[in-house]
Amino acid sequence: MAHYAGPLLTQAVAGSLLEARDAGADEWSGSLDLGRTSGTARLHAEEWQWCGRSYPYPVGLKDRTIYYWDDEAFAPASRFSGSLIKLVPTEWGAPTFEIDGIKMLPTSKASPLDDARRKVELVQPRGKVVLDTCGGLGYFAACCLEAGATLVRSFEKNADVLWLRTLNPWSPDPDAPASGGRLELVHGDVSQEIAQIPDASVDALLHDPPRFGIAGELYSQAFYGQLARVLRRSGWLFHYTGSPNKLTSGRDVPREVAKRLESAGFKAQLALDGVLATRR
Repeated sequence: MAHYAGPLLTQAVAGSLLEARDAGADEWSGSLDLGRTSGTARLHAEEWQWCGRSYPYPVGLKDRTIYYWDDEAFAPASRFSGSLIKLVPTEWGAPTFEIDGIKMLPTSKASPLDDARRKVELVQPRGKVVLDTCGGLGYFAACCLEAGATLVRSFEKNADVLWLRTLNPWSPDPDAPASGGRLELVHGDVSQEIAQIPDASVDALLHDPPRFGIAGELYSQAFYGQLARVLRRSGWLFHYTGSPNKLTSGRDVPREVAKRLESAGFKAQLALDGVLATRR
């Protein structure tokens, strides 16, 4: 799908536009793409202009919501098809997203893009073919491209998440010149698609699945066996786990994952908020 090229608004940005107009300014400077770039809008009494197009002043925008122009009005960047999936602004610029109110990316201490960059560094992607099992907003893929990966093959099961990527200026576009043809984005369930990937054809792996209760198959011994099969020997895997249920149930998910990976043929250790492993 083609990436959206219009303005993106938050409650704060919309308020800033209105304040500038009400103060009598004829121009407003700032970012209309979640901090990716800066530009200038021309202000008029009933509308404002940006990149040669006119837009009405939005009112009543909600907090923690990103809005895009749908050719009729500014609409929330969200969809509901069984679950409510929503793009959510952060103080860092690069947004996170939520599924039924559950935040999918850590944002409390750093930008979700910077968080992804620290994890990507662990698998040393330069010059490598990388399998990104659960693409999400594409931050792992973006950081792999930035670090010089030869090819990133990224899977995403949820069509609504793929749609959010087209709105998010921080998500890499496989068709953009900046990607250099090095990003392959597949709409598919990696738990099934991985069977079609040849043995030892991947140099590094990034696995960032939804929590176990949503996608238990991506934590299974059988799936870890498939990861071991497609990864070359001595290749690195980073598996995000977080620490779900540790306080309420006493379960230590990172250590459980590490044990299963060991059984699948990896040498595993805890790292950051997940498990770092190498193929034996």
